[in-house]
Amino acid sequence: MSENSPRPSQIAIMDTTLRDGEQTPDVSYTPAEKLQLARILLLEAEVDRIEIASTRVSEGEREAARSVTRWARKARVIKRVEMLGYCDGKASVDWITEVGGKVMNLLVKGSEKHCRGQLGLAPEQHRERVEQTVRYARRKRLTVNVYLEDWSSGVRDSFDYVFSMIQLLRELRVSRIYLADTLGILAPNDVTRYVGLMTSTWPNIDFEYHGHNDYGLATANCLAAVAAGARGIHTSVNSMGERAGNSSLTEVVTAIHDHSEMRTALNESRLTDLARIVETFSGKDLAANAPIVGRDVFTQTAGIHADGDAKGDLYHSRLEHTRFGRARRYALGKLSGKASLDHNLERLGIELPASDHAMVLERIIELGDKKHVVSPEDLPYIIADVLKTPADQMLQITHYRVQVGTNEEPKAEVSLSHLGQDEKAEASGDGGYDAFMNALKKAARKFDIPVPQLADFKVRIPPGGRTGALVETQVSWRTGKGNPSFQSNLGETFTTIGVDSDQLAAAVIATEKMLNLVIQNRKPVKKSGARRAAKKKARKSR
Repeated sequence: MSENSPRPSQIAIMDTTLRDGEQTPDVSYTPAEKLQLARILLLEAEVDRIEIASTRVSEGEREAARSVTRWARKARVIKRVEMLGYCDGKASVDWITEVGGKVMNLLVKGSEKHCRGQLGLAPEQHRERVEQTVRYARRKRLTVNVYLEDWSSGVRDSFDYVFSMIQLLRELRVSRIYLADTLGILAPNDVTRYVGLMTSTWPNIDFEYHGHNDYGLATANCLAAVAAGARGIHTSVNSMGERAGNSSLTEVVTAIHDHSEMRTALNESRLTDLARIVETFSGKDLAANAPIVGRDVFTQTAGIHADGDAKGDLYHSRLEHTRFGRARRYALGKLSGKASLDHNLERLGIELPASDHAMVLERIIELGDKKHVVSPEDLPYIIADVLKTPADQMLQITHYRVQVGTNEEPKAEVSLSHLGQDEKAEASGDGGYDAFMNALKKAARKFDIPVPQLADFKVRIPPGGRTGALVETQVSWRTGKGNPSFQSNLGETFTTIGVDSDQLAAAVIATEKMLNLVIQNRKPVKKSGARRAAKKKARKSR
């Protein structure tokens, strides 16, 4: 074992987000981004080592590598920073030393097929170039690790080739040998067999496993490699990498901790923040159900789960949210139960009487039927909406339709139901809501219901800017104080609110509340003597 090897019970993690992970389509980190990620990976997440660049790629890659090595020297972590180089004479070695690097990961063909097919070299010719590059790197005082590219095919199809290459690397005393499943072709039983063959044949060599996720087996393969004696595992944040990506840092570390006797040096509490930063810098969205770090994975949706947690954490496991610096959430929707609402009310510090609690839950389920999941940020709006709804819904807007289009006059149709009677009206207007209100006034007039004037109209969504968030519409109404046809207990102005996932629907809910308040609070109109006489005369003429 080399001096840098971890204890037998400790698995080293080499993260290649900044090198192999950057091979994700359409991803390219700026030098400043690479520096920030390198700092977080090494100092906050506490990975053992990182791979930051490939030699001779671009001037931007050179600048980024210089920036990271300059910082790493000051932070005294320069030996934990690695760079990929090639068997290209002196070129890669000189590139790494020029940018201030101390560790070279030499890319070597791990299968005879790749050696002959891609390089056009006989195995002995390739081994000669490998030896020349390693010896030159040593003269430049670089630590050398070696990738066996396509090792997974080579160990299966051309073991004699692999054997000869490893014997050479052993003689050259390279620090570590990286067993690369370059095309992600292995299954866990294959990894157990072939990594086990390596570690049993050469027990004093530090072998590390480098997996890809083409079959979705990367995490399972990493566990198999650890069980077979690999002393290190290679990962990337959010599984960034070519094709289906590399082994996920979060999944692999958590699986090692929970499903093996081995440990890593990783700080689990920083994994979620790290995943979010890589998501932002890369522009690649993290799946909402990505294990550990996905936005939904610590959210309980079913009411029975919330109830079980309330009665004794019955739906918790070793994947405890606090372990990863996260909070458990209880989604509110059509599957919600009393316990789901209770968890969220407690979080917000809100207490509701039983009757109000039932109404709020009913409204949440109603929204859930519209495929809307209510977030905790939505809940205060729901409560305000429900508690400000008139208890006696004497009038209902049973149907509405609003048509708005380019170069078309907005039109609306509205149907009202009041005291067992239905009325329908149509109208146009200057905008969608204006057309709706004009039609509403026509229908309400048939019920002798006065409609107040619109005084103000406000729309709010909860913090966070989600386009799918609930909408709260606040509408202020002016009753027209002194108007003999409109006398009520509502005062000169009053406000109603509506909450829905659709802005117009929220406005309709607020308007329906307004009509019910008008009905419930209007005062009988006292008719003057002249008006009574006129009405009596009209009846006689009929």
